[in-house]
Amino acid sequence: MSRFEKSSEIKVAVIGYGGAFNMGKYHLETGSKVGMIPTAVVDVDSKRLEAAKKDFPDIETYSSVEKMLEKSSANLVILITPHNTHAKLAVQCLKENRNVISEKPMAVTTEECDAMIKQAEKNNLMLSVFHNRHWDGSIIEAVQRIKKGEIGDVFRIEAHMGGYSNPGDWWRTSKSISGGILYDWGVHLLEYSMQIINSEAIEVTGFARKGFWAEKTKWGKDTNEDEAFAVIRCKNDTWLTLCISSIDSNPKKGMLEITGTDGTYIMNYDTWEIVTHKNGIEYITKGRNPQSDGALLFYKNIVEHLVKGKELIITPQWARQFIHILDLADQSAKKRIGLKA
Repeated sequence: MSRFEKSSEIKVAVIGYGGAFNMGKYHLETGSKVGMIPTAVVDVDSKRLEAAKKDFPDIETYSSVEKMLEKSSANLVILITPHNTHAKLAVQCLKENRNVISEKPMAVTTEECDAMIKQAEKNNLMLSVFHNRHWDGSIIEAVQRIKKGEIGDVFRIEAHMGGYSNPGDWWRTSKSISGGILYDWGVHLLEYSMQIINSEAIEVTGFARKGFWAEKTKWGKDTNEDEAFAVIRCKNDTWLTLCISSIDSNPKKGMLEITGTDGTYIMNYDTWEIVTHKNGIEYITKGRNPQSDGALLFYKNIVEHLVKGKELIITPQWARQFIHILDLADQSAKKRIGLKA
């Protein structure tokens, strides 16, 4: 892979400057903190291109990816577009010898991930996925405490997030565009979990309930599942469940409930809790998680990889495993059988 002499040689283009979360600005500003140069923005909405110009007066703006690839000197492209576009755009940019970072999730299917990886390897380019939550203080604290043996040997993780609310009409509610209800926060929860389990999935069973919200959104039958649930068996004999729901009137506390032979660790975003028993008495220990800027740490690693040749932490293979699990869970739910990974 070709390297850069210094971070300022890394010229960044973002595809997608949509108003939701203002992620285009966020990526460019965070990258600039580690020395990369905001260079170009691509968006089909002229108003968003005007917004980019206000945020970055020297930025190049393009209404199409083709024009940007033809005219811009940008050598790192960041994809901030709907989930079902990631694979096509990544392959297109990689073919034109641009390094690529995709917003999470990496893609919607395993096949799409494999196409992205194959093209990156063919052109000897970097491909990564913006799993900034890899460095969240909540998971850093959990990993450290579990490694110290505070809950014994982990054998089960229950990852969950939910509530009771109409999911709305934006594209993240469309099954065909987003991938489904598990593809947003579910990817983060899987990424957290696999840092703890540290073993590959070997079997996935999926369940889904759909239809309650369908008549209440513009997507109709293409609306995401009301709730989806996956059971993942791992090679080291641990197992993991993932549940994301929009019809749960009493969601469980915490994002992850990690059960070990000596106790249970409940991981929230800001706080943690450990429940143990000794001589028939329950003990509860609580604390707050440290603060962490995962986006900055992500881009620091990108620069160190491209300039100094340091190991890439969020490899495409690392990100692929979460999509493979979700893809299999979706297939399993439709077929009503468990599938080998």
